[in-house]
Amino acid sequence: MVRISIFGIGYVGLVHAVGFAMLGHEVIGYDVDERKLRRLSQGLPTIYEEGLEEGLRMALSEGLLRFTADAVEAVRESDVTFISVGTPSNPDGSQDLGQVIAASRSIGRALREKGDWHLVVVKSTVLPGTTLGAVKKALEEESGLRAFEGFGLASNPEFLREGTAMRDFFAPDRIVIGVQDERSKQLLLQIYEKVSSPKVVTDINTAELVKYVSNAFLALRISFANEVGALCKELGVDCYEVLRIAGMDHRIGPHFFRAGLGFGGSCFPKDLKALANFMESRGLKARIVRATLEVNEEQIHRAIALLEKHLGDLRSRRIGVLGLAFKPNTDDVRESRGIALARELLRRGATVGVHDPKAMENARRELGGAVTYYESPQRLIEDSEAVIIATEWSEYELLDYRGKVVIDGRRVEKAREARVYEGMAW
Repeated sequence: MVRISIFGIGYVGLVHAVGFAMLGHEVIGYDVDERKLRRLSQGLPTIYEEGLEEGLRMALSEGLLRFTADAVEAVRESDVTFISVGTPSNPDGSQDLGQVIAASRSIGRALREKGDWHLVVVKSTVLPGTTLGAVKKALEEESGLRAFEGFGLASNPEFLREGTAMRDFFAPDRIVIGVQDERSKQLLLQIYEKVSSPKVVTDINTAELVKYVSNAFLALRISFANEVGALCKELGVDCYEVLRIAGMDHRIGPHFFRAGLGFGGSCFPKDLKALANFMESRGLKARIVRATLEVNEEQIHRAIALLEKHLGDLRSRRIGVLGLAFKPNTDDVRESRGIALARELLRRGATVGVHDPKAMENARRELGGAVTYYESPQRLIEDSEAVIIATEWSEYELLDYRGKVVIDGRRVEKAREARVYEGMAW
């Protein structure tokens, strides 16, 4: 058993806090949002993720997880601290390290009081050089200690997929551990001892870069599939059949090889922007990364164009958007294609209705009162002249689309019964 503290109880931090506790470690979750901490302490998750609520309640009941707004307490009563705060984009696409540096300074001040050796692990997605640069500098300045002597420092990027995050925590494809000293390495290996997945030990800069390379390549596959999809639609060919057959080549594979409305979420868009900016700041061209983002943004306009093909001017037309979460089985609406579509439809003067099984509350914070929120997806279809399917929730396979114009961005088979059916790539 290792005593762990986690700074930042957002999506990544909460899943890891619960996951580590379920592995038998004692975990303290630290966050500045006391309202969130009160809710979590009552066993009420702040995000939707399959299995998370059950895990949270079990960890609390067994006394393996608690939450605090006291940074010094969190560090003092743990042996290792994971930094899992957000790294959003600046307006120019570069990475905003404000939360990471603030967390590092808080941890550093706590280390000054604690006195004993302590391991600090960066789990937030940060560009190469950040852990050994800005994080190390902040920790040393505030603690008065030297990294790798008075405290350990490591990188341990996360590879969770929203919608399957709890399963991914316990059975990831690999665990990447970036370290510079043996003591830090052994402690991290001890923490993950009960997880049977391969543990890859490397240097800190490599661990940081692996996360960006992984996300960029997965996003690239999606954008390439969407370019193929545009060609297939022009030729009247089933894009999914083309990609399925191409993916049978073991060098290509079937994963993340699917056309539609494109990618969203908290990682791909911001991480690709940060990577492109990072490369260009060093005099390198980021042609493929930039093109991946451009193709992704074009998918929204392709969907709108298909809608206009059948309805003409969209002013005052009643349009429904099915799906507001950026993917099924989550309530995360960050960079959601459904949200982006709703905004573009509103900009063009349409009357917009929306539905999502899990993300309605989060969507209200993004769209406010500009749209109509439907509890029943079937009622939304009935009240709309046309519908765009933006998220592939399983519920949408059970609806009656007959008599409507449907722009299907996620290949919902039932939607083919619509009066006018337009798939994005078939």
